[in-house]
Amino acid sequence: MPGYRKLGRPTAHRKAMLRNIVTDLFREGRITTTDCRAKEARREAEKMITLAKRGDLHAKRQVLAYVYDEDVVKKLFDEIAPKYAERNGGYTRILKLGPRQGDNAEVVFLELV
Repeated sequence: MPGYRKLGRPTAHRKAMLRNIVTDLFREGRITTTDCRAKEARREAEKMITLAKRGDLHAKRQVLAYVYDEDVVKKLFDEIAPKYAERNGGYTRILKLGPRQGDNAEVVFLELV
């Protein structure tokens, strides 16, 4: 049993999808997605914020290797990470919105605290 959800996708598709979700989360501050996707994306987003809090060149390169948009990486290091300087983890919040019309999947807001 792996320590992550497979989300019904091949590995490359799943990783690309999570990278997109995390990039959009940092760009917008809040996104709507399904519960399972949000829980997986939260893991990655928290890692990226922790790296950004370090703020050194190696951390920046590690984040650039994951997040698609360079402008979003700049925002992450300049605006988002300093906000959480006093906080040890728990940078994101998941708010349930109810089931989605059509396939009844649980829809949530994933947002930065």
